[in-house]
Amino acid sequence: MIGVAIMSVLLVLYFYFAGIRAFALFASGTAVAIAMGVALLVLPLIGAWALVRELLFGMRSTALVDRLEAEGLLPHDLGEAGPRGRPDRDVADAAFAKYRAAAEADPEDWRNWMRLGIVYDACGDRARARRAIREGISRERASRAVNSTAV
Repeated sequence: MIGVAIMSVLLVLYFYFAGIRAFALFASGTAVAIAMGVALLVLPLIGAWALVRELLFGMRSTALVDRLEAEGLLPHDLGEAGPRGRPDRDVADAAFAKYRAAAEADPEDWRNWMRLGIVYDACGDRARARRAIREGISRERASRAVNSTAV
């Protein structure tokens, strides 16, 4: 959380100083300087978009993991965490097939995707973990939309 706050403050500072430079470049009136000024404004916007996207991913995934925990559905067969706080990879690898099969058997249930993402992460495959968790978030949103229209 502290890292997020620091990154956010740094991004705001970057916006401020880049904005000052960008407007100075615009004032010069040359095409190259104006193009550089535009780049100085666009690049931080891309950074802000990426930061917001990651913050939303973190908040949504944490909320769903908390729901899994409240329901008693977190994967408990990943073994004890090692000294670095990570589960033993061999134990996680052994449990992986069960969670993949559950997600394949019922792909509409967001819980299966979230558990699969947790197990992927325990296995050390962060890219697939993020994809599975994003799928879980998407499925949970879809199930909320279906439930709200059914009422």
